Amino acid sequence: MTERRATKPRHVAWRKFRRHTLSIYGGIIVLSLYLAVGFAHFLAPYHYTEGVRAKEYFWPTIVRWRGPEGGLTRPYVHNGYKLTGEHFEPHYVEARPENAALIAERLGMAVEDVDTTRYPIRFLLRRIRLGDPSATPRLHLFGIDTSLSPLDPDDPHFPMFFLIGSDHLGRDLFSRLLYGGRVSLSIGIVVVLIAFSIGMLVGGISGYFSGTTDVVIQRICEMMMMIPGFYLLLALRSSFDPARMTSTQIYFAVAILLAFISWAGMARVIRGMVLGVSRQEYVVAARALGGSHVRVIVRHVLPSTLSYAIVAATLAIPGAMLGESGLSFIGLGIQEPEASWGNMIELTRNLVVIRWHPWVLAPGVMIFVSIVAFQFLGDGLRDAFDPRTVVGAKEKRPRP
Repeated sequence: MTERRATKPRHVAWRKFRRHTLSIYGGIIVLSLYLAVGFAHFLAPYHYTEGVRAKEYFWPTIVRWRGPEGGLTRPYVHNGYKLTGEHFEPHYVEARPENAALIAERLGMAVEDVDTTRYPIRFLLRRIRLGDPSATPRLHLFGIDTSLSPLDPDDPHFPMFFLIGSDHLGRDLFSRLLYGGRVSLSIGIVVVLIAFSIGMLVGGISGYFSGTTDVVIQRICEMMMMIPGFYLLLALRSSFDPARMTSTQIYFAVAILLAFISWAGMARVIRGMVLGVSRQEYVVAARALGGSHVRVIVRHVLPSTLSYAIVAATLAIPGAMLGESGLSFIGLGIQEPEASWGNMIELTRNLVVIRWHPWVLAPGVMIFVSIVAFQFLGDGLRDAFDPRTVVGAKEKRPRP
């Protein structure tokens, strides 16, 4: 029973996949990313639109563990230090007192410690979104207790907890990373589902019927593949007016455009696989038994290409993510105030911003990590589903 179970295709594929350590790590990272963005409303301390304008480019908040008397205490944060100057707008920095004074001296400003209250960090905290007092309190994994604050939530000096810093509008970058990952990670799956559904169906029809149908379809695919994909994407996306579209409409418009420029390559590969599968005995038998062309293609031909499609889809998701990020980076993708890793990394255009506020590179780091993880996972799946490789097979020795 054990030997018979070990020879099943899925068990053989799993045994091959387990030998790729990097692929396993890549799968863990991918799964962790999707779980994190799926529960962004719980893991993020703030909504992606919440912010305090006076705290633009606020440094990562310093978590303090010792009280004024020097002993250990519950982790807490301060509101930060306000810098004021004759020729500058008030600006907040998060630093130790001596560092805040040094920053103020370099900028020609004065330090004003507006709030020395200790705001403890609490877990499973319920809070109301800033600027919406009528909203229902929502549960967050962690946050700061602002009940001790003497300031109104609408006050620009209201305390905030920026785990990895804030952006140019004083919004929490960590929260926007989680919410933005919903767009950047999900759009890859949507694009692949659309593109591969079209590619598998068109490629299956082309390889199954052959003849004139095959020639016409393949010429169309070649024409699609001749056009530079990103430039075609720019031309098509520029024809839409973002001001008249909702965020959901922009999301699906970008997904459909990305799928439109990527289905042809998949169709050509599936066509080559179907040419060989359509001459197999079980396909010929299905035709002889009176099965319709659609039924034979869907039930008998395309399932034989499913293992390749799974691997190709895993490797194609990073391309779709880069396409969305590129469009959002140049302002043709997801629009503010909606968050995506592409429009968040737009701040890195300015080298001065990168020099003084390096945490704005966090979206680029997340794009890099997710793409590398998908590549590792795809490489492992490709080897696992490759029938030409055998892992752990025992050779049968002839009996003397």
